[in-house]
Amino acid sequence: MNQRAALGFLLLHANTPVSTSRLISALWAWDEPATSRKILQNAVSGLRRMLSTGERPYGPTCSLTTSRGGYMLQVPSEHVDLSRHARLVKHGRQELADGLYEQAARTLRDALGLWRGEALADLIEVGVAWPELTPLREARWAALEGRFTADLMLGRHREVIAELNVVLSDVEPARERLFALLMLALYQSGRQAEALDVYRHAQAAVVDGSGALPGPELRRLEQDILTHSPALNSPAAVTGYPMDFLEVR
Repeated sequence: MNQRAALGFLLLHANTPVSTSRLISALWAWDEPATSRKILQNAVSGLRRMLSTGERPYGPTCSLTTSRGGYMLQVPSEHVDLSRHARLVKHGRQELADGLYEQAARTLRDALGLWRGEALADLIEVGVAWPELTPLREARWAALEGRFTADLMLGRHREVIAELNVVLSDVEPARERLFALLMLALYQSGRQAEALDVYRHAQAAVVDGSGALPGPELRRLEQDILTHSPALNSPAAVTGYPMDFLEVR
């Protein structure tokens, strides 16, 4: 497990020097053994042997070098799903901004297809909770929100509603942008009462999670649904209501 954890942490910082002390802190956050440096050296030696054989998809094009009092895993970015995901999301976000909704939906779907469950799930199961994992989850949610936005712009309300109902049943903490997209999808499908029910569910989820009320954007959306604001009837409401709230980040 030490070898897998070292590899996982180095992959999160691929092509960047990582100090020995930082690696040790990552592997043993609270209970560092007296022989931690020796254990790490053994793990690195094992990784180097594995990479040198070329028996895995990432060898022999990858190398693990000693660098600046630590180590650096050199690996082509196209061999790391995280890098590929970031490139696709950036491209999909630009397509969405340019109004190329079919292309954006396809690009973001490809980005999401790189995920196979939780990143580094085997390490998380044994208690790993690196701060670096938080932006990974956020990037995945941002891609999903962008894909839903593109699909709604293409008129795929039924599919989006069905999928969002499933996604939102398993989201913690509550994500207000997802609730907003579902409310808009329902309202634009002529289902005002259900859209307001979603707001009440969102309100309860946000209060339970943070003790605070939903943000002003979501509250404003509820009010506009209650008053049948004409702004909600346009497909552009999905990206323009308000853009800084629903845009892919």
